[in-house]
Amino acid sequence: MAITILGLDHIVLRTKDLPAMMAFYCDALGCHLERELPQLGLTQLRAGSALIDLVAVDSELGRLGGPPPRQQGRNLDHFCLCIETRGEDEIRAHLESAGIVTEAFQERYGARGYGRSLYVADPEGNTVELKLAAVSERT
Repeated sequence: MAITILGLDHIVLRTKDLPAMMAFYCDALGCHLERELPQLGLTQLRAGSALIDLVAVDSELGRLGGPPPRQQGRNLDHFCLCIETRGEDEIRAHLESAGIVTEAFQERYGARGYGRSLYVADPEGNTVELKLAAVSERT
């Protein structure tokens, strides 16, 4: 029997500042609140077909993960969210209006082939790649 990966199900990010993370992922990137379990310190956001779980580091669940996230010694390089294809300038303007520093889009390879993407940082310093859904003809 072989295992078949269908896509990203969820990612869990630990946070020191839940309101800032909610603003980044919901207000700036368009995720929606799916479920909250405050007794555990868990907030789940819908990101297309996947979930982004935010865990407060000072909660019951968060304390199990050790010290808060920090720039040195991160346990995650980055994760990639496939986003609806729109104009690159429009996307960058939207992000910058939310106070998010952006870079130029570049051609990168991912699960759907080559496509245009950019990297941004969330309030905890996690690198998030935003990749346009359209795939280029490059092989």
